[in-house]
Amino acid sequence: MRLNGKIALITGAAGGIGSVTAKLFAREGALVITSDINEEGCRNVLVEIEESGGKGDMIPADVTRETDIINMFNRVREKYGRLDILANIAGGDFEYNIGVTEISDEKMSYTIDANLKSCIFCCREAAKIMMDQQYGKIVNMASIVYRGSPMQYSYSAAKGGVYAFTRTMALSLGMYNINVNAIGPALIEVDIIRNTIGPEMWEALKADTASRYPLGRVGQPIDVAYCALFLASDEASFITGQLIEVSGGSRL
Repeated sequence: MRLNGKIALITGAAGGIGSVTAKLFAREGALVITSDINEEGCRNVLVEIEESGGKGDMIPADVTRETDIINMFNRVREKYGRLDILANIAGGDFEYNIGVTEISDEKMSYTIDANLKSCIFCCREAAKIMMDQQYGKIVNMASIVYRGSPMQYSYSAAKGGVYAFTRTMALSLGMYNINVNAIGPALIEVDIIRNTIGPEMWEALKADTASRYPLGRVGQPIDVAYCALFLASDEASFITGQLIEVSGGSRL
């Protein structure tokens, strides 16, 4: 098992990508601490992990609140004394499909808080633990929209910030044997998108998008989870500061 005996914390663990990643990490031997603002969803993932013979725990948190983040990492340190892996998966586009003249302070701020500031604060708190133990793997969730995307202004800016911050953290933490990398997914089939735009529009979007991807399909959560697993494992011990696009070749 690739993560045998590791302690892993996954934010956004109740979501489509986060839940699949949490269960995969547990199957690979990690004790997985699930965290999400959705406490019931977080608990459901934990139950699935334990029913499958894995080990887990849960610490619900709202990662747009710095105090929640600090308390979460304090609990990890107090209970386990270490943290080997952090996967920052929490986030989302909360100002989707709007024109540039429609950008609002409220939605822009929340999008940046949920995606960029949460990543920065979680990495800061994880670093305090990982620097002491001289070991750690951090996997941040960016997006291919870090390159820019029409009608996704604040989200693109936030994910571009995640990539820049990932590179900066990698430069700072390499001397402590801490690897910091990011994943840039393209369109991934998750319930939150399907439910937001409706099943009919989702099927049209899915078909159109798949026709433009060289691999002929949109991504699945497991595609992202396997990339996260690799970056969280010691197989990626000489990789840091990188963004790996899980995109079906969509931006070639």
